[in-house]
Amino acid sequence: MEAVKKKNIRFEVIAALKGHTGCIYALDRGLSDHSVFTGGSDQFIAHWDLESFRAEKFATSFTAHLYSICHIYEKQLLLAGTTDGSIHIIDIAQKKEVRILKYHLGPVFDIKYSLKTNCFYTAGGDGNFAICSLDSLSLVKIKKLCAEKARSIDFNYDTSEIAVALGSGDVFIFDLFSLQVKYGFIAHRLSSNIVRYSPDGKFLLSGGRDAYLNIWETKNYTRVKSIAAHNWAIYDIAYSPDATLFATGSRDKTIKIWDAWNFEFLKRIRKEACTGHSHSVNKLLWGPFHNYLVSVGDDREVMIRSSI
Repeated sequence: MEAVKKKNIRFEVIAALKGHTGCIYALDRGLSDHSVFTGGSDQFIAHWDLESFRAEKFATSFTAHLYSICHIYEKQLLLAGTTDGSIHIIDIAQKKEVRILKYHLGPVFDIKYSLKTNCFYTAGGDGNFAICSLDSLSLVKIKKLCAEKARSIDFNYDTSEIAVALGSGDVFIFDLFSLQVKYGFIAHRLSSNIVRYSPDGKFLLSGGRDAYLNIWETKNYTRVKSIAAHNWAIYDIAYSPDATLFATGSRDKTIKIWDAWNFEFLKRIRKEACTGHSHSVNKLLWGPFHNYLVSVGDDREVMIRSSI
């Protein structure tokens, strides 16, 4: 019955929220389980309430496009990475910018943090991967990984590892604490855009500009499956709260839903049939509040869906 249910899974559009005047590139959880932060080329961060479907301008002092947002809930900080290489650090309680870090020479494509190391990590268009202290809010170490862009970061706490996706097509796996390289492999023919560990830590999923979704087991990072998943580049991957499904978002304007156990394709969400995005899908967030799948893209909309 479960297999039949999954194959017949449907998604209902709850809302298509408008307010941004430019492409939306950044998305992260908000101040509660029923809110999200978004940012993009219009140079402001919005905070959306997923109950009332209303938004407020949370921060507006940026002079460059926003490519990444990281809400550090435990520290009451919001980090925003921009196209000019800056990382803006905002005190959430005061809604006030407390610091700007500038060590990247290209766009900041991803920001992630770890309480286990008390650090946050950034991936830049200059090919650099950087580590900063959450206490001092300053740079600890920076590594040049390639001549192309560093695109995406994710953690596997089961193996104490960090994965970094690179524009060269490579993926590097670092030890979480020593930052020594444990593995390095070519994941995609073109740029590796996104890496995402499965919630149980057994697999690493990678999506590339070659439109392939590749599955790697994390014992020695052997590829177990390669799927021609989309027509254009894959930009993001998000697991459902119960870890039974995951979604991929692509430049081909679609979102696809997959079975997390056997990686079987289940559903395509597109504009013509499912009120999908009219342009590139850039970011996904699948949160616990009503099982909402939130997506943003170049069409300037924040779309909210629920599986039924």
